[in-house]
Amino acid sequence: MSWPRLLSQRRFPDQQLPPTSAAPVRGAFVADYDRVVFSSAFRRLQRKTQVMPLPETDFVHTRLTHSLETAVVGRSLGRLAARHLMEADAELAEQLPNFDQDCGDIVAAACLAHDIGNPPFGHSGEDAISSYFLSAAAAPFLEQLTAAEVADLQHFEGNAAGFRILTHTYAAHSTGTAGLGLTYATLGAFTKYPKPSLVADAARTGGASEKKYGHFQSESARFQHVAAALGLLAKDAANGFYHRHPLAFLVEAADDLCYRIIDFEDGLKLGLIAPETGLPLLKRMLNDPAGRVGSVQWHDWREELGYIRARLIGKLVAELATLFAHHAPAILRGQYDQSLIKELSCWTDLQEVQRLSINQLYRSRPVLEIEAAGFEVLGGLLDAFLTAIFDGSQGHRSRKLLLLLPEQFRAEGHQAGVSAYEKILLLTDFVAGMTDQNALSLYKTIKGIELPKGF
Repeated sequence: MSWPRLLSQRRFPDQQLPPTSAAPVRGAFVADYDRVVFSSAFRRLQRKTQVMPLPETDFVHTRLTHSLETAVVGRSLGRLAARHLMEADAELAEQLPNFDQDCGDIVAAACLAHDIGNPPFGHSGEDAISSYFLSAAAAPFLEQLTAAEVADLQHFEGNAAGFRILTHTYAAHSTGTAGLGLTYATLGAFTKYPKPSLVADAARTGGASEKKYGHFQSESARFQHVAAALGLLAKDAANGFYHRHPLAFLVEAADDLCYRIIDFEDGLKLGLIAPETGLPLLKRMLNDPAGRVGSVQWHDWREELGYIRARLIGKLVAELATLFAHHAPAILRGQYDQSLIKELSCWTDLQEVQRLSINQLYRSRPVLEIEAAGFEVLGGLLDAFLTAIFDGSQGHRSRKLLLLLPEQFRAEGHQAGVSAYEKILLLTDFVAGMTDQNALSLYKTIKGIELPKGF
């Protein structure tokens, strides 16, 4: 793989940029960032749970604030890592004089979008959708689908839903085919798992990029088009299975860093993790021999926590950038496929942070309650609307339910011969795109538990 091709500024599906003799004030990758910010799918992340449902006593992170913070970390990580590469390779620095800025902007845009396809109700939202499609209730709706299409639904993946959002335009909206019209470079960096839900065992290598999948069958041709434009190395090109875009390693690292440390910070602030346990652990990871943390007398441990967290993220960004620069030649050859975060000097302590978060935050009663609710709400919505969609008699109740669906999610009126798979995927788009409160309110309404306000 080559950096000039990997940093393609062409916009999906195939729009060439007009020639210019000077660097633009607002570059193509900054425009990608802006397009994500102004998208309705990104805005809805404001009301989607990250881990903890919004409490009355303190502010915790939503999917939106997590995405913004990950983008900030990703920008610094991308620029610093690219600067290391430029300092080590004069030819690269001459060929791509804006390489560090471009890499930072690409990683920031991809990080900003990295959760855009995640469903409501926190980390269990994907499991709730998958569990429904694994249930006996869903079996009749899956009879006409291929094995790969069934795998898309029974192992529902927010990353694949995100790639669909970024590249898909609904027929009810327009005849366009660009989605958000992002650059190929940003789409490549966004795709941490460049594979479909089903791949041949012989093609697997066991790398970090194979833990999940990155596109549904409906977007397979789109992803292969992006991969070919970027020159990604193939593992099984015929089935849309590729090596990662190198900058996807930095997107993954920024996300890993933020969710581990900042989820832990939320747990401390909410009193679910004791400060006398959490603060010393973070200080040990910071390993501050100059003693700057200890040089200030803190009167509020929460303020001290914020300072330590900021210093720690800065330290780990610098270390991750060095690791990426070291592995970059192997990454370009398709010979490295590991999570950079596992090579950090404080990896053992990060695992302890994760252990405490799992036991005391992710398994706390409020989190378990919202996750349990998610299984009921998301499964209930899918079942009610799929029953209506596939109701051959189009009974009175089915017609009423279908009218509740926004037009772009109905497989009627805009295209003929829509497959069962696409009908199900359109509904899944609708359900996964809802906010926590919107999903709960609609579920209560269609189940007759609660009437809309005003009645």
